[in-house]
Amino acid sequence: MSSSVLFMSISVDGFIAAPHDEPGNPGGDGFMRLHEWFKTPEGDFGRPGGEPGELYDEMYETGAVLVGRRTAEQVDHYGGDHHGVPIVVVSHRPAPPEVADYPAVTYVTDGIASAMAYAKQAAGGRDVGVHGAYTAQRALEAGVLDELQLHHIPVLLGQGRRLFDVLPHRIELEVTRVIDTPEATHTRYRVKY
Repeated sequence: MSSSVLFMSISVDGFIAAPHDEPGNPGGDGFMRLHEWFKTPEGDFGRPGGEPGELYDEMYETGAVLVGRRTAEQVDHYGGDHHGVPIVVVSHRPAPPEVADYPAVTYVTDGIASAMAYAKQAAGGRDVGVHGAYTAQRALEAGVLDELQLHHIPVLLGQGRRLFDVLPHRIELEVTRVIDTPEATHTRYRVKY
C-alpha cells in the first residue's frame, strides 16, 4: 500500500523558500542553500554518496508526485516529466491550456483528498511524493499526508516561505528515522492522526 510522503528541505527556522520566491525566481534568493546536501562526491548537484544518497533514491522511487498549482507553475510542471511518473496538480481551477503538452500532468480540482486518492491510484502501489508548503498544510488538515521526510539544513534564513505557517490544530508526529550528516539532519516522521 502506498504512503504519501512530503519530501522537503527546510531551514532550522522553518523556511522552505528564501526571500523573493516568485515566478521567474522559484525558491527565492539563495534557495539552493537548502539543497546543498544534494551534491555528488565530485561536488556537483545530483545523487550524494552514503546514506543521503539512499534518501535521494527514495525520492525518485515514488510512483507519482502530488503538487500544488503554485509550485507546478513555478517549475513549468517539471517540463511534463518528474522522473517518469504521473504528476498530479491539486487546484481550484482547471489546468491552463499549455498543460495539454504534458500528458503526465493531471489537474484535480475537487479537493486535496480527491487529488491524493488519484495520486495513490496513479502511483501503482508505490509512494506518492508530495511537494509544496500549501499542499502539505492542506493534506495534513484533511488527514491524507502519511509521512514527512524533512532535511533540516543548518542555516537560519530569517525570512521567506515557511513550511508550516498555517495549521488547523496541533499534529503529533512519530520519529521513524534520523540520519545526521554535516550538511543536514534527515528526519523521517509518521503523522499520527
